[in-house]
Amino acid sequence: MTIKKLNQATKEIATYRDEIINSLMKYAPTDMLLFWGADENLQKKQEKEWGPILEWARKEFGEKYKTTTGLVVAKENEKMGDKFVGFLNKLSNKQLAAFYLAALNMRSVLLASALIKGKINSEQAYKAAYLEELFQADAWGSDAEAESKRQERKQELVDIEKFLQK
Repeated sequence: MTIKKLNQATKEIATYRDEIINSLMKYAPTDMLLFWGADENLQKKQEKEWGPILEWARKEFGEKYKTTTGLVVAKENEKMGDKFVGFLNKLSNKQLAAFYLAALNMRSVLLASALIKGKINSEQAYKAAYLEELFQADAWGSDAEAESKRQERKQELVDIEKFLQK
């Protein structure tokens, strides 16, 4: 991801800010950190990587964030609270653009929040976002195409982190 793309996203945020925040709020209940694998070894890794982020988010946003190993959104997660909307509204256009692109990259508004707030860095965000894929690659071997795509996503997160620091 280039700085040019991030700058363009910042301009688009200025125009479509409310629509983007509404879209993020609809996406939030399906945050990947709320859907855990059934494999016990995977769950141990998720607890190590995701547990601290979920705990931080629970305190930061005053939400319970119920996790599940199923595919159905937990009732408790169906509607995120006003505190999360307030968080998004307080972000500058630049921060919201970075947040939006990070959330899409990682399939997680909670990870994007932690990255934007500096609670995790791009390396930690990448490891958490792609934990299950990396777990499967370790177990079954890595596919060159999948690895290439993961490295592109990792570089995007590095670029977003650098963009936020400018």
